[in-house]
Amino acid sequence: MTKCLNFYFDFISPYSFLAYKKLNALDKENKINIKYKPILLGGLHNLGGITPPAFNKSKLKNMKSDCELIALKNNIEFIWNIKFPINSLYLMRGYLIINESLKKKFFEICFDAYWKDNLDISDKEIIEMILNKVGLNKNEFFNKIQDKNVKDLLKNLTNSAFEDDIFGAPTFVVNDKIFWGQDRLDYALDEYRS
Repeated sequence: MTKCLNFYFDFISPYSFLAYKKLNALDKENKINIKYKPILLGGLHNLGGITPPAFNKSKLKNMKSDCELIALKNNIEFIWNIKFPINSLYLMRGYLIINESLKKKFFEICFDAYWKDNLDISDKEIIEMILNKVGLNKNEFFNKIQDKNVKDLLKNLTNSAFEDDIFGAPTFVVNDKIFWGQDRLDYALDEYRS
């Protein structure tokens, strides 16, 4: 079986964005077998009874400055989104339905829109702009993300992640070992390369 680095993410997670940018900079030749695992972070927190930092004023303030510090240290273009947190449901479902050949482009454009361009990715007009950039048909996209099977798939992926002891994003899993947080990426890569 081919070794892979499983990357659990949600577009609303600033740490997922930072981890993705760090990983992208390290993997310019696409030599790391990365499997992107979409989850709904809010759903995961609900399952675990976790109060997210976004709803704790002190934690939120620290989280914002922490992300800015990480971005600066790693030369990552980053803007704390004034609409944080938002509902990423449509785009997370969207990731599941689009053609495999467009997933990476969609992934990057969604992350950049929220954490680099300071856009509200829950707004229908912004979503339509994203779809246009990716080259997707908006009517087809909005119809597909309302399909019960797609809704259930994202819910099941989130539930399955929770059952596998995933409790936040980003989380990396390599060789059945869990590495939580963007600051654990190096450890996950060490495991991947071992």
